[in-house]
Amino acid sequence: MTIEEKISKGIMEAMKAKDTLRLEVLRNIKKVFIEAKSLPGAGDSLSDDECVIMIGKLAKQGRDAAAIFHQQGRDDLYTHETAQVAVLDEFLPRPLDEEALAAAVKEIIARVGATSIRDMGMVMGMASRELAGVADGRAISAKVKELLG
Repeated sequence: MTIEEKISKGIMEAMKAKDTLRLEVLRNIKKVFIEAKSLPGAGDSLSDDECVIMIGKLAKQGRDAAAIFHQQGRDDLYTHETAQVAVLDEFLPRPLDEEALAAAVKEIIARVGATSIRDMGMVMGMASRELAGVADGRAISAKVKELLG
């Protein structure tokens, strides 16, 4: 079952269960998918990789918003936003732990032939593409700096 199909099925289940939070999040995901498919040159369907990237962006936006709400002392909005992010995280692959991220970055550094911090751009370009959806850009950047520095 594709991610698009899981989202549609989840919408139906959330409607039956009267789970308004989950329904809101799943409808938002579906809206993003529909908008992506309606862009000029887009196809009729999205690959699971494209779906993961889009859901990942939504989750990152939600985490950033939750952090802002927390800083401003808006606990009601913080709680709502973190609950939405929890639903989004169900559709994302498990993030890499510290050891797995280090191993992946080391492999990319070896493949590219990077030897110093000056090669960071090359490594980051490849790492960002290959690790999209399973590692945060900041975490990748920090690990590349650590390993090349």
